[in-house]
Order: sequence, then C-alpha cells, then structure tokens
Amino acid sequence: MRVVLLGPPGAGKGTQAQIIAGELSVPAISTGDIFRANVSGQTELGLKAKTYMDAGDLVPDEITLAMVKDRLAEPDAKAGFLLDGFPRTIAQAEQLRSSLHDLGNALDRVLELVVDEEELVRRLSGRRMVVDGQEVQRDDDKPETVRHRLKVYREQTAPLSGFYDSEGLLARIDAIGSVEEVTARALRALGVDGGDESGQPASV
Repeated sequence: MRVVLLGPPGAGKGTQAQIIAGELSVPAISTGDIFRANVSGQTELGLKAKTYMDAGDLVPDEITLAMVKDRLAEPDAKAGFLLDGFPRTIAQAEQLRSSLHDLGNALDRVLELVVDEEELVRRLSGRRMVVDGQEVQRDDDKPETVRHRLKVYREQTAPLSGFYDSEGLLARIDAIGSVEEVTARALRALGVDGGDESGQPASV
C-alpha cells in the first residue's frame, strides 16, 4: 500500500507514521530522513542540497523530488511506503504522481490528520525542554510562533487536502484522542483491520 500522511504541526504525524507503517509492513519515509541520508552519505544530490541549506535557502523542488524518487525506488519500498512530510505543495504532489507513474506505481490513499487549531496551539505551546535543570519553552513553541507556523501550513500545504480529495484519494482522520484511537481510525480508512475499536470511523 502506498500512502501519504498529511497534517499540521502538532497533529501527531511522526508518531502515527511509524505505527501505521508498522501495521502495513512498509517503510515510513520522511523527507528529513532522506535529506540526512543524502547529506551524510555525500551523494551527488546531497551535496547539491547542502549548498542551498548552508546558505539558508530552501532546497529546490527538483532536488527534493529526485531524492524522494531515488528512495521510493529502493527495494524496501517496492511493495509500498508511507510518506511523511512530502509532498508539501500541489506542484510537488503533481511531480510525485508523475514519478510514481514512471516507477509503474500510484498512490493508494492519502490520510489527513485533522485537529482543531486551538488544540494544536495548546499541544505545541505546552512542550518544554530542560536547560540547566530548568524547564523552558523553546522560541518556536511560543503561542504566537505556533500560530504563524499553522498559518504557513494553511497557506502552503493545506491546499493539498483539496487536491487529493478531488483525486478521490483523501480520508480525513479525527486526530483527537489517544494514539491508539487515532491509529484505529487511520487503519479503518485504509481498509486494514486492527487497532482500538473505540475510534470513530474516518470521513472519506
């Protein structure tokens, strides 16, 4: 099964990606992992990406997509995968569809984790880290910063929801509740039996 996982910061994508991928017996693939592997491995694409990253610039879509395509062509992803963190824009989604077509594949499902914005702000601004024995809040977890991050997500990435909905691939998952409940809803949306039956059915 080939799945893309969407959702705003604080929705629990990282946690759910690992659990759902495990249930599906496919690799959970994040763009962060792909970037780190290419940069640390000093691949041609990794060296190109590093020049942009060192300058503080965004890595161009064509380099990101080439890295993703290479990763999806690896043996462990031939039977399926769960993509977390890519695509981020409609242009990337169209490029991903083309790349998968080149590999003789297509997406089976897109899961969108849905959480009320106030709950996201509460979750993210409630995070703390310990510095010199004191609990402090990271600058990027302050409520005003969190709201800005969510605004950027709405403007840049949220349109993917409509794009995949029009393709008939989208399932919106209520991401409020325990980790187990959210996983159960996601698995039901994928037509996979498993998880806690207390979760509500996903809207498709």
